[in-house]
Amino acid sequence: MTKHVKIFDTTLRDGEQAPGFSMTAGQKLRLAKTLEALRVDIIEAGFAAASPGDFDAIHTIASEIKDSTVCSLARCNEGDIRASGEAIKPAASGRIHTFIATSPLHREFKLKMSKDEIVTRAVAGVELARSYTDNVEFSAEDAIRTERDYLKRVVEAAIKAGATTINIPDTVGYTTPEEIQDLFTFLTTQVEGADDVTFSAHCHDDLGLAVANSLAAVRGGARQIECAMNGIGERAGNCATEEVVMAINTRKDFYNLTTGIKTEGIYAASKLLATITGNPVPRNKAIVGRNAFAHESGIHQHGVLANRETYEIMKPEHVGVSTDNLVLGKHSGRAALKDRASKLGFELSDNQLQSVFVAFKELADAKKEVFDADIEALIMGETVGTQGPWSIDSLYVSAGSDDNRNPQASVKLKHEDGRALAAINEAAGPVNAVFEAISEITGHPLHLDSFAVQSVSQGKDAMAEASVQVSTKFESYHGRGTSTDTVLAGAKAYLDVINRIERRAVRQKKIAAQH
Repeated sequence: MTKHVKIFDTTLRDGEQAPGFSMTAGQKLRLAKTLEALRVDIIEAGFAAASPGDFDAIHTIASEIKDSTVCSLARCNEGDIRASGEAIKPAASGRIHTFIATSPLHREFKLKMSKDEIVTRAVAGVELARSYTDNVEFSAEDAIRTERDYLKRVVEAAIKAGATTINIPDTVGYTTPEEIQDLFTFLTTQVEGADDVTFSAHCHDDLGLAVANSLAAVRGGARQIECAMNGIGERAGNCATEEVVMAINTRKDFYNLTTGIKTEGIYAASKLLATITGNPVPRNKAIVGRNAFAHESGIHQHGVLANRETYEIMKPEHVGVSTDNLVLGKHSGRAALKDRASKLGFELSDNQLQSVFVAFKELADAKKEVFDADIEALIMGETVGTQGPWSIDSLYVSAGSDDNRNPQASVKLKHEDGRALAAINEAAGPVNAVFEAISEITGHPLHLDSFAVQSVSQGKDAMAEASVQVSTKFESYHGRGTSTDTVLAGAKAYLDVINRIERRAVRQKKIAAQH
């Protein structure tokens, strides 16, 4: 009989806390709704005690998400657990995930606690969490490097205290498939009360084995896999949601398992995450990379043309990659655009459709053919990026190799309050000149940490997607922009950051006025 494996997605917690992947509360909610549409079983929305912002984000997600369980992480202490309990209170289905380290290294150097003290703390944590919800997960941090007999003792104590899910994390990405399968076989057969709980695997990718180890844990009896979209997470990342799900789906003959994931939404979810965080998916990334279903080798192309199964073990449409090459143009209407967006995995509200349609018409006037990647870029810009208060009215740059002249940028911006301001700046490069002109006009001097541009479609008038990472003395920001002109795309990305900063300042003033 085919068995079900729960998918516990920690993109918004373990993934989001990794350097370079931070998200705003609004972005986390947007991604949570996308994960819900994917039919993820559990969404770990954050660490409630980490900050007021994380608490608010979890609380909002718990209020909005109806079809997935919303989970908050908590250390085994009263403050963390109570914060998590309050954060998930509005959830239709809520879970508290509490943890404490168990390995000798952590006991001696981090916790400075004895074995008995850790068991006592674990039991107290689970019991307190049960006072908020009957859905409690317990994790033995660094379980893989914990003595097997002691791990068994801690797990049994947590089960007796009321834990309903037991997570065995490979916190430092140290284990191997053979080792972790054997450990899960031991725990699921030798632990008292094992039949009454779900065992879960949480594997990190430090040795590149996170997906393989997670699948091995399932073969050993795990029935929940903890993972993150695009494999993001601490250090080298987590088990990738899209990879482990498609491995189970593609090899049902081997694993005899199913997930509840609507796989057709995988590509759109991956693209959304990449856009929000400003971390593009590598071309050769399994399942969701641009080359995952591309065939350049002549031998491969011949085989695919004869029969796709010669070199493809999955169909592109199974993960939401469109194979419909219908090209839209300036005469295409809203209905055609909406239908195309739907096939690409995006369900747009009427307001979003109108906004995207306006941008689509402008793009269609600039280029003869609008491809899927163009439409994706437009949708991401409208549904993820912020609007105003500043917009670009005109931009002109000059550049060249004359040693006696620096590149120059002439920029004119409009503000929603009616102001129109201009600046002309010179710098070592045209993009720097543009950024400095924008900073001068808006009054926001920002430090540019990184700037990247990539083509998102094909042809001589291909769309460019620019991303910038900038910082002030206290904070770091990510911005994005798209255009057929790479310099203009960069200007939009830089201005996107400034608009975020100004809109947040307006919100903070409103909140202060209310109090």
